[in-house]
Amino acid sequence: MNISISEAKAKLSELVRLAEAGEDIAFTRHGKIVARLVSPATKDLLPRIGALKGSIRIAEDFENLGSEWAEYQK
Repeated sequence: MNISISEAKAKLSELVRLAEAGEDIAFTRHGKIVARLVSPATKDLLPRIGALKGSIRIAEDFENLGSEWAEYQK
C-alpha cells in the first residue's frame, strides 16, 4: 500500500494495525517512496552466530587450481 506522508499523519494508528497484520506500507513524498512501515520479523530462521558451524567444509586442495585457470592467473 502506498500512502502520502500527509495522509499517513492522520491515519497512523490504522497504518500500524495494518503493518501488524502483515501489510507493507510505503510512505511517499511527491510520488516517490521515502520510507516503509513493515511488521517486525517474528523469528529468526537461524541463529546468526555459529549457525553453520560444522556444516561447511573447505577442501584441503581448494587453492590448487586446474590448468584451465592458467589464463586467469596471469
